[in-house]
Amino acid sequence: MTALSPSHQPSLRILTVTNLWPESGSFRGVFVREQVEALRRQGHQVDVEVVAQARGKVDYLLAAPRVRRRARAGRYDIVHVHYGLTALAARLVTGIPKILSLYGSDINSPRQRRITRLGAGSVARIYVSRRLAVTAEEPEATVIANGVDFELFTPTDRAEARATLGIDPDARVVLFGGHPDNQVKGYDVFADVLAELRERGVPAQELVLAAPGQDRPAVVPKFAAADVMLFTSRKGTEASPTVVKEAATMNLPVVTVDVGDAAETLAHASPSTVVKFPEPWGTDESRATLITRLADAVEPLLTSPTRSTGREALAWLDTANVTRRLVTVYRSLLGSSTH
Repeated sequence: MTALSPSHQPSLRILTVTNLWPESGSFRGVFVREQVEALRRQGHQVDVEVVAQARGKVDYLLAAPRVRRRARAGRYDIVHVHYGLTALAARLVTGIPKILSLYGSDINSPRQRRITRLGAGSVARIYVSRRLAVTAEEPEATVIANGVDFELFTPTDRAEARATLGIDPDARVVLFGGHPDNQVKGYDVFADVLAELRERGVPAQELVLAAPGQDRPAVVPKFAAADVMLFTSRKGTEASPTVVKEAATMNLPVVTVDVGDAAETLAHASPSTVVKFPEPWGTDESRATLITRLADAVEPLLTSPTRSTGREALAWLDTANVTRRLVTVYRSLLGSSTH
């Protein structure tokens, strides 16, 4: 019997269960929403059940009957659970193949990791980076990084972007890829690197990517207006930072600490630099060394601004490509005899 090509295989009915979903102007879980939208564009039916968030953390436990009822009523082919804690909410779903995507702190945090194991059991897993899979002691597990919307994140004219944002055309602009109040993102290190650059006579101006109530398209001119993105997240907190991918897709040079899959993402995006945390980490001396090394990497990108080759190098991360691979995993889980 001849196998059907992907374009001629039947569409799937998918229930997405997630605690990561944009609500009230937040960007939280926007990558999950974009994945869902890409699946729908490819002809699949995807329904979404949001757990916790507005309902509070107790919903991780209370949601289980609700999710089970919805899974049974919807006659889904597969249930895709996003984030380890959410596995608790899907633990009562039986008779339907389940798959769990793991994103970072659900493995890196010992407490969350225990809860993830309790809720997930033997459910099939997808990790967003190989480093995370290794940390989870499943080095050969399936790895699918979050994709990037290549239609939205398209390189645009820097001068036009700066005019839109009211930024001086001759400014040397360093983008902070998060919100300063988010402790995970390490704004203190970012600020100290800019201070170091100014001491060297390089007038670095900061630009913050995140803003309350900001529409998703509003981040695009910020990537376009900057000379470089400096990513300074805390060690061990990130698994697959989406903003690093988005910046590279916009051909914005990136200087980042060595977190998650940043090194893999930027391997062929030039110029970009991944700076390892000095060892032993945690001392004042190692922090000072890190700031010096980050400043050393950022300085030439401000004194001689350029764009990177990131978009070409990251074509494999186009959400459309990532989603097709995800569907292949779904079908493999379901079994070729059925789908």
